[in-house]
Amino acid sequence: MRTKADKTSEISLSSGSVTVDGHGYIVDPEVWTKEFAQHVASGEGIELTSAHWDVLEFMRASYADHGVAVDVRHVNKFLAEKLGISKNDGRRLLFELFPYGYVKQACKIAGMKQPRAWSTG
Repeated sequence: MRTKADKTSEISLSSGSVTVDGHGYIVDPEVWTKEFAQHVASGEGIELTSAHWDVLEFMRASYADHGVAVDVRHVNKFLAEKLGISKNDGRRLLFELFPYGYVKQACKIAGMKQPRAWSTG
């Protein structure tokens, strides 16, 4: 059980304010916008390409369907099927797109809450 509440801050965007936790993850995934994604990606040193957007849109669609962030295995499989490559190559591509990892960058940019414990594999 956590004893201290997370510190939060506000990010002001033209689409409205977004509350993030102390690590920059969105507090309410329902208020995510593409503008938020671009803002966070810029802070992570990532210029979003169509491949990034494919991953982010897949993650957002899965979140809309299931109410939780999609596991990285499913993202790897999505990339492999979309591009006609092996799952291992899909995994490699994911880490090329998000070099600091699925949780650290992809989940943050896609507007997922910060996971408390999660495999990044």
